[in-house]
Amino acid sequence: MEAVTSLMRVHQLVITELDERLRPLGLTFARFEVLVLLSFSRRGSLPLGKIGERLQVHATSVTPLVKRLEAAGYITRTRHPEDGRAVLAEITPAGREITERASRIITDAKFGLGSLDEDQCRELTEVFVAPRHAAGDF
Repeated sequence: MEAVTSLMRVHQLVITELDERLRPLGLTFARFEVLVLLSFSRRGSLPLGKIGERLQVHATSVTPLVKRLEAAGYITRTRHPEDGRAVLAEITPAGREITERASRIITDAKFGLGSLDEDQCRELTEVFVAPRHAAGDF
């Protein structure tokens, strides 16, 4: 329990720091994750369900993120051309630009792990390999 509590607390601290750094851009880390996912997709678009799958969140959590990003002009939503029930989110040029700016901020923050040196980051990564593999997260 001690390890899980520590892990969850560090997760909260990292997300809080990243959210604070992204706030001046009008982003949260969760919205940034959606933009990054879209920017790395082959066509710059994905169905909302696929976004939820890849971010490992319920589809109902994706909709508010997408609505905020659409209101900001960073993505557009359209009907899927092959599946009329599905909605596609597509990154806009403004979305790509804000993703690049946000990425620089995140990188400068050392992804919220600035208090760890390179060796410690490698050790931390190694510690999490087994549980991630066991969960099929690779």
